[in-house]
This record gives sequence, structure tokens and C-alpha cells, in this order.
Amino acid sequence: MVVETRYVTSGEVFVAYQISGQDGPDLLMTPGFVSHLELSWENPHAARFLNDLGSFSRLIRFDKRGTGLSDRGVGVPHLDERIDDIRAVLDAAGSQRAYLFGVSEGGPMSILFAATYPERVAGLILFGTYARTVGASVPFDDFAALERDIRSNWGTGKSLPSFSPSAAAIPGAMERFAKFERSAASPSDVINLMRMNREIDVTAILPSIRVPTLVMHRRDDVRIRALAGRKLGERIPGARYIELPGNDHLAWSGDQDRLVEEIRQFMGVSPAAVDVDRVLSTVMFTDIVDSTRKASLVGDRQWRSTLEAHHAAVRSELERHRGREVKTTGDGFLALFDGPARAVRCAQGIVSAVRPLDLEVRAGVHTGEVEMMGEDVGGIAVHIAARVAQHAKANEVLASSTVKDLVAGAGLKFFDQGPAELKGLAEPMRLFAALT
Repeated sequence: MVVETRYVTSGEVFVAYQISGQDGPDLLMTPGFVSHLELSWENPHAARFLNDLGSFSRLIRFDKRGTGLSDRGVGVPHLDERIDDIRAVLDAAGSQRAYLFGVSEGGPMSILFAATYPERVAGLILFGTYARTVGASVPFDDFAALERDIRSNWGTGKSLPSFSPSAAAIPGAMERFAKFERSAASPSDVINLMRMNREIDVTAILPSIRVPTLVMHRRDDVRIRALAGRKLGERIPGARYIELPGNDHLAWSGDQDRLVEEIRQFMGVSPAAVDVDRVLSTVMFTDIVDSTRKASLVGDRQWRSTLEAHHAAVRSELERHRGREVKTTGDGFLALFDGPARAVRCAQGIVSAVRPLDLEVRAGVHTGEVEMMGEDVGGIAVHIAARVAQHAKANEVLASSTVKDLVAGAGLKFFDQGPAELKGLAEPMRLFAALT
């Protein structure tokens, strides 16, 4: 089948995508750790799988940045960038609302997107995936051996049995897989991706999913333990979990017909109304340190002038990092972000931007479910972010453990501050100082 490959820019990166199938509900498929849009059609089993999905949906697929036909050499993409790419592809495809089909490594980014943009997600379908790689991925049990294997064998097709035992026995399959490996990513790209993936953990946001969810996993998956799928089914509110027979990790290997039929039935159900008043967001609080004393020293007029300059500097950083100002809190700000890495970098930018004003600020950042209340926001995530900010020192950006886990691969460095007692929480929360 010949399907046109198109490009869309996400930031400064070109992301390759394809649209196939019939008129019907939009289904966006987020691939595993590496992919190649065009070579997928050369594999007869993968092509049948894609055609079957396209028989009842408008199928939208893309190669993640750094792999396949998308821009290469762009570094290891972190989750903020990955959900940006999903949004860019959906916009380019003219899709206002789509089902997300997260396969393997595509699962965490689909989970994060569904929690952050529930109004754009008709339903979430997860297959052979996890919330946290460590403990879920069989090869990661001995990561050093996995790295050695990639350095020695990537591009030869020898890894096929560790993805699909049933496909490995098919004549010509290993040669096709070798070509796929070489075309999808280089050995160093694969190693860097896997190193980053070891740090991903979206467990904390699973309760924030507010869209219909179907979780499927093969019972004896050779790559990702079925326990990881069961945990997703247990922790995502209202999720339906189906455990399928078989040991193939690749969706189009083994009994793909059952998988396709479950997806068809799931998408055939009218999507439940989404409560868009409750969404996943990253909350940032900032606060001028020792503001009362400073105001008394310089006088009301000078302090008003200083505050105006402070507010201008903060708003400039918010605009630069796509933050949404919710309100000022006298000498601080409350803002929301659709990505945790942007929130941390914005807070760091604010700390630097107000230094010439002879001001010191502190900031707290947390990701969680936020209640949208007109122009204001509420919910436990807002309270946690405020408490985190109260623990910060002058010129310090403190992040919750949830934020630290979600920004894996973003190039941010943190210093573990240990557990802290936060008012209103039954258990201590581990806090991390973002290093500048």
C-alpha cells in the first residue's frame, strides 16, 4: 500500500506522519521506542494490521522525533516534547478529537497526553506498555548486557526473537527486521533512548486519567511483563483490562485479529463525556523572599515600582515558556503549564530575571490533577505546589518527586532534598532542588 508521508513542524523539529484508512473515528497510534512509517508497509503482517485498523478508523501514525523519517540528531526527546509532537500531528491531520493507541514505549506519552488534554482524547488504548520501565521491561533487568547486545547486534535482526518469537520463525522476517533496525535508528540512538526510558515514571498521574481506557497485554509478553499492564488497569479509573494469550510483544505478531477486534469494539462505543474541568497540569508558585522587610526599607512608591518590574519579568518568562498566568498572589504568581520541564525552566528563568532588581524569589513546582474554576484553579495539586514552594529557599526551585520523574531526558538536574512533611498530606513527599 502506498501512503503519503507528510511533515509537520513541532517547535523546530520536523515530525513525519501518515494518514490512512477510511472515514471514521480518528485513531492516532503512538509507536514503540523506534519506528519507520514506510518500512511498516513492507512487512506483510504489519501491513495487514494497519489495514485492518484503517477499515474502521482514520488511522494517523507518526515517527517520534529522532527516529524513522522524522528529524534525526535532535537529542533524546523528553515527555514534554513528545506530547508536543502528538498535538502537532493531530493539528496537522485536522483532528479535533481522536482515540490514542499507545504501544509499548508509546504508552507513557499517550497517558500523559490524555491526562493533559482530555478534551482532545475520545478514548485511550494501551497495549504492551507500562507506567514505569524499571521492573516492567524484561531486558532492563540487566541493562549492561542489553547495552552490549545493542552495540554488537543492532542492525542484524538478531533481536527479533526478543520482540516476537513467532515472527522469528518466518522465512525472511529476520532480514526485514534487520533493515528496519538500521532504518529506524542508529545503535547510539537506541542506547540513549533506552537510558532515558529507564527514568520515565508516569505512575503518579494514572489516577488523573478521565477518558475511557482500554488496557491490553499478552500474558507471556517476552519484552514487558504482564504485571505492568495489570497495574495500569488497576490504577486508571474505570479502565478495562484484557489479558490476551501469547508471548509476542509486537502488536502485529501472533493473534492480531483479537487485538484489532477489541479495539474496534472499544471505538464503536460512544465516547463518554469528558470532564474537562479536571485536567492534568503542572502548577508553579513563586514568591518574593522577605518582601515585607524590603518594602519597609525602600518605601511604598519605590516598592510599587519594583513590583511592577518584577511582574513584567515574570510575565515575560511565562510567555517564553508557554505558561498560563492564573493570578498574582501579592508578591508572587500562580501559573499553569502543559509540560513539567517547561515549568521548571520557567521558574529557573524567573529566579535569574529578578536578580537585577535586587530580589530573591523561591518557587515550587508540582504536576497533578487541577480543577478549573472559571478563571481560578483548585484541587490538591495546587495545594501541594504551594506547600512545595513554602519549603524552597531563596533563589531555589523545588520540584515534587512527580515532576522529577516526568522530566526524564529533559536535561534538568536535581539535588535530592529528602522527604518533607507537607501540610494536608498524610505521607511525606520527596522534594528535589532544580540545579541551575
